[in-house]
Amino acid sequence: MSASDPLHTVRNIGPKSADRLAHLGVRTRGNLEMLGAVEVYRRYRAAHGANLNALYALQAGLMDLDWRALTDDFKQALKEAVADADTD
Repeated sequence: MSASDPLHTVRNIGPKSADRLAHLGVRTRGNLEMLGAVEVYRRYRAAHGANLNALYALQAGLMDLDWRALTDDFKQALKEAVADADTD
């Protein structure tokens, strides 16, 4: 995959989510990589509301994995990263 690939081509990100993310300025895989899954999730959650599955989908998409393949420990680390970012 290339950084210039449209977001809807990233695994776990469907057309509706890609459209909502585009309105937040996240239009390509490269945008997602640059900002990181945690920051993109925070922006998405603030604009549209989202549960943690959205966070897992974004991170797993960057890893070219199905979001359900993330381990519980990895998911916990992501949740902690969001909590830390929320307190900054």
